[in-house]
Amino acid sequence: MIDVHFVPTPNGNKVSIMLEEIGLPYRLIPYDMLAGDHLKPGFRRINPNGRLPGIEDHDPIGGGEPFCVFESGAILLYLSDKADGALMPKDPRGRSRAIQWLMWQMAGFGPMQGQAHHFVRYAPEGQDYPVQRYMNETRRMLAVLDRRLGEAEYLAGEAYSVADVSTWPWTRAIRAIGLEVAEWPNVHRWFEAIAERPAVQRGTEVKNAANLSSARPVLTPEQWSNLFGENMLKSAGVEV
Repeated sequence: MIDVHFVPTPNGNKVSIMLEEIGLPYRLIPYDMLAGDHLKPGFRRINPNGRLPGIEDHDPIGGGEPFCVFESGAILLYLSDKADGALMPKDPRGRSRAIQWLMWQMAGFGPMQGQAHHFVRYAPEGQDYPVQRYMNETRRMLAVLDRRLGEAEYLAGEAYSVADVSTWPWTRAIRAIGLEVAEWPNVHRWFEAIAERPAVQRGTEVKNAANLSSARPVLTPEQWSNLFGENMLKSAGVEV
């Protein structure tokens, strides 16, 4: 059994989709980030960075004591290894392409779009420069994605892989910042095909709280502190 410490964000959905795709048994352990569940000291054992998701494998690769993995991309690679290389091309070039696009998502597409979400949806309005900066970078990366998907059916080539599992939830998330997948034809074709996969549908059944799904979530001071402010910093040992 794999425990998944979980919120239904794009990063959380990478893990739930992957587990549904490869058929390993798992248990979702939901967290209420608005209430600060992720800030509790015990969670640092699962993820020293204090972010969700994180997993604890009670039957780890190689045996032994339960093993924790954090960072969603690292979790996907671990799960692929545990499932005998599932959703990873077997040929060296295909494997490298899958890892390259996985790293692209982890280093760019996710973080840049995450900042766009923060400044468009959460930050006080009127901050034009950061909104333009991160929205432009999101659009640029969607153009990169569109070019790649004009060359191949999936990111690593002709087969669906961990790179697609990693990137699809963040592509779905662009709607929350006012973008539509249909603006990028190759992305749209790829997005709709993956959305039809039964494992993807099962892996995205858990929904966010209505407030967090809205265009402009309204947070109390305590909720803001838990997500972005003093409580979050204090939990990491930062003096404020």
